[in-house]
Amino acid sequence: MNEQDARQAVQTAISQVAPDVDFDGLDEGSRLRQDLELDSLDFLRLVESINEATGVDIPERDYTAVATVKGMIDYLAARG
Repeated sequence: MNEQDARQAVQTAISQVAPDVDFDGLDEGSRLRQDLELDSLDFLRLVESINEATGVDIPERDYTAVATVKGMIDYLAARG
């Protein structure tokens, strides 16, 4: 998966979990839980949604690597 595909997968998953997020002004350094205000259940649904869409499993030990939008994109691009 290239970076653009990963970015699209992340945006799609975020829009499913947090439909109020505005991607036009979104900084990719935004923290998913703090800046996008995803609670723990939203974050788990995001991880599950990405797994279903891309086949990339994100184990709990890697959650710190995917704590930001950019981190999630990079993670998927490297493993997808």
